[in-house]
Amino acid sequence: MNGIEISRRYYASQVAPSLAGVPHAAALLGPGSEVLGYDDEVSPDHDFGERVQIFRAGGETVGEFFAAWLGFDPDDGVTVADWLLTPTQILASLTRGAVFHDPAGELARRRAALAWYPDDVWRYALAAAWLKVGQEEAFVARTGSTGDDLGSRIVAGRLVRELVRLAFLVSRCWAPYGKWLVRSFGELEIATELHPPLAAALAAETWQDREQFTCTAGSLLARATNELGLCPPLDPSPRQYYTRDIRVLNADRYTVALAAEITDPVLRGVLDRVGLRHGSIPRLPGTIDQAVDSTDILGDVTRRRAAAAMLGL
Repeated sequence: MNGIEISRRYYASQVAPSLAGVPHAAALLGPGSEVLGYDDEVSPDHDFGERVQIFRAGGETVGEFFAAWLGFDPDDGVTVADWLLTPTQILASLTRGAVFHDPAGELARRRAALAWYPDDVWRYALAAAWLKVGQEEAFVARTGSTGDDLGSRIVAGRLVRELVRLAFLVSRCWAPYGKWLVRSFGELEIATELHPPLAAALAAETWQDREQFTCTAGSLLARATNELGLCPPLDPSPRQYYTRDIRVLNADRYTVALAAEITDPVLRGVLDRVGLRHGSIPRLPGTIDQAVDSTDILGDVTRRRAAAAMLGL
């Protein structure tokens, strides 16, 4: 029996009867592999088990619970800064899990408010994701061609991770943290096509094969980005990198195209403040988990909220 079902039965048999006539809401949200549905026989070695969050009038409120995790109560609205400063793992942990009792709809309203980015924030996150690909896509071949096979493998691994995270963005699905990232990726519709070239890129013995497979995966995601209609469609095929014998997607073309469609005044202000890298390509720090890879920052709401200036907010 999985953790959500254990908690559901615990609530129904033990908790709910003791709260008969008491207005409350009940759920299983927040940290824990069982909240994402990924618990197994190893999971009981930490806080797994019969547990449920209870929200009672006069006690901890639903708004306080969400604010403790997010730094804001989504029932009051979600600002651009709120979106950019909240890791996707936190959003996943609050919108997945299970709600056992919510007669006033307090949990449902907040979970609905966190369901997905507004379109301009989505454009911004996608633009930053493509920029991260564009910054390193030529290095698989460049390192490999100098005899640095380990360097080529490391860059390929970094690109595969960014392409996996891009798959969540084009699929409108919050990416969990590293332990469950690829397991959750496997549940996305796009993974059927995307998983084989990504796995092949990591297994490839030559830099030429790594280049080919990362380009194939990038093209699939480029086509998926085109289908979103968030910017004018671009040619998703790989091309030569300047005059060098290197094949890339030129991923930052999508950064430019997506950023050009953003009209939200707060995000336009961010774009103005961060400026351009060169030519027309914006400097985009992106969302907090595109800019930062530290668990101690991503998992601490105070430190995350303090990073606003770093993100150009």
